[in-house]
Amino acid sequence: MDIVLLLKAAIMGVVEGLTEFLPISSTGHLILAGSLLGFDDAKAKVFDIAIQTGAIFAVILVYWQRIRTTLVALPTQRQAQRFALNVLIGFLPAVVLGLLLGRAIKEHLFTPVIVASTFILGGFIILWAERRQQAAVRVHSVDDMTPLDALKVGLVQCLAMVPGTSRSGATIIGGMLLGLSRKAATDYSFFLAIPTLIGAGVYSLYKERALLSAADLPMFAVGLVFSFLSAWACVRWLLRYISSHSFVPFAWYRIGFGLVVLATAWSGLVTWAE
Repeated sequence: MDIVLLLKAAIMGVVEGLTEFLPISSTGHLILAGSLLGFDDAKAKVFDIAIQTGAIFAVILVYWQRIRTTLVALPTQRQAQRFALNVLIGFLPAVVLGLLLGRAIKEHLFTPVIVASTFILGGFIILWAERRQQAAVRVHSVDDMTPLDALKVGLVQCLAMVPGTSRSGATIIGGMLLGLSRKAATDYSFFLAIPTLIGAGVYSLYKERALLSAADLPMFAVGLVFSFLSAWACVRWLLRYISSHSFVPFAWYRIGFGLVVLATAWSGLVTWAE
């Protein structure tokens, strides 16, 4: 058992868990951390996607009561059926566009300039969204969302296929710009993450199964556990945070991190290309 490798897996799990549900791009942070740790080969890329499942288990735990209530009520209650339908509608665009465009995006968009640009542009969009948020709210709860609202947020989620955008950032800030309250957009982003990230993890493991062996199980297990623990702490903190704070600090963080991407790319410290 390679203790150093397991330590790297634990660090990557913590990075994934802390960044997956904040509007700051977990992918960008995993690339930076992986490059600095020397954990950036083909197997590591599969690992980065697979450990998202650990983060999703944290969301399931935090929202378990709502999920359980919905599943029990699904056969008979209209509200539960509408909620489940909205999650499904929001999930489908990522499936379709991911299958159609995923390879092309990896081949052509994973460049330092694009990653840095999306970080910085996303920061300014957050600042703009927060400025107009109070006057624009028309949906205060995920239960008030219409199928059209879900479809729009699902389409916005597809922007996260562009490196550096952030899936949670796209869905939360996109939802706010579409009229959802900060709380409703964040809740829906979490619920939408469940099928999206589990699907991405399973698909990646299946597609790259030839790279993996039983000897990789400890590494993946450590990454999943640390991703779960750090995501659980992060999700609970974020739900408390948004009750009385805006996303403005994350906007400035994104802008600063975009500059870090450019600096590390120009210096050769990090290889940002696929």
